[in-house]
Amino acid sequence: MKEISVTSSFLVFDTLEELPNDIQHLMNQAVAIRKKAYAPYSQFRVGTALLLDNGEIVLGSNQENAAYPSGLCAERVAIFHAGSVYPEAKILKMAITAASDTNQTQAPIPPCGSCRQSIAEYEIKQDTPIEIYFMGEIGVIYQSASLKNLLPFMFDKKFL
Repeated sequence: MKEISVTSSFLVFDTLEELPNDIQHLMNQAVAIRKKAYAPYSQFRVGTALLLDNGEIVLGSNQENAAYPSGLCAERVAIFHAGSVYPEAKILKMAITAASDTNQTQAPIPPCGSCRQSIAEYEIKQDTPIEIYFMGEIGVIYQSASLKNLLPFMFDKKFL
């Protein structure tokens, strides 16, 4: 038996103002779309903004459904929209923000497992890392250089 060690590293920004201007703009877009989320059951709203290599910004917010788990997370709404409308474009950067209607989220909230798998599919397909920035409603912002950094043991088509 042997042990392996896997390390992930993140940049931490203390405020939105500390982010590069293009990421501030992207995160502000994510905050705006987060407020439009349809979250009557969880009361947990998530917004995502994607920057594509063609300059387009694609937005998504979580969309819930009484027939769990029929809803979709914000990240997948945005990714699937980008994939259907701009199938040749690469996703360069992703900004994610989450807020609860019942308490203030202060810790950075990363994508869930299903979203990580969906992001992985596109990162592998485009063979280009996707920078991911995530935050709560307030507080610090984490930046991961890629999805692979967030999910080092990705499942992809090579295993099929």
